[in-house]
Amino acid sequence: MKHYFFISLTTLLIISLTACNNKPERKKINPISKPLIKHEYSFENPPVFQKHGELHFLNSNTDSIKSTIDIEIASNNYDRTLGLMFRPSMEPNNGMLFIFEDETIQSFWMRNTLISLDMIYVNSDKEIVTIHKNTPTLTDQSFPSNEPAVYVVEVVGGFCDSIGIKVGDKIMF
Repeated sequence: MKHYFFISLTTLLIISLTACNNKPERKKINPISKPLIKHEYSFENPPVFQKHGELHFLNSNTDSIKSTIDIEIASNNYDRTLGLMFRPSMEPNNGMLFIFEDETIQSFWMRNTLISLDMIYVNSDKEIVTIHKNTPTLTDQSFPSNEPAVYVVEVVGGFCDSIGIKVGDKIMF
């Protein structure tokens, strides 16, 4: 009887140890495909541009208007985090204006963003302090401002070169 009890106990122990060591393998998730926030948007169901106003780029020397674009405004955490993710394209005369509560070093990435962008960082005097041109798509690489900024304007990559937008120019909206 002791012999059967010992064999049964040993068998249960072996089964238990085997089950503990055979944990299901966790699937690795590409961080770019993992959504940062929960929302209804995806590559198959992208957000649609909504015009909230207009933004003017002004020449630093003369304050004359270099260009005017239609803007969608992102002024809350949800909209700023979503940004231009999932959108397959954007018109050259459209952009997104990000408005922050505090003027500080800002940093953006291109997670789930299919459009190469020019990122324009602007201080509280509405002066452009940093420009990142033609940013690569679908990356978590950080694109920070060189100086504190309270606004960021995103436009289609190449826009700044085509219009002649440069550090020191201003915006008005």
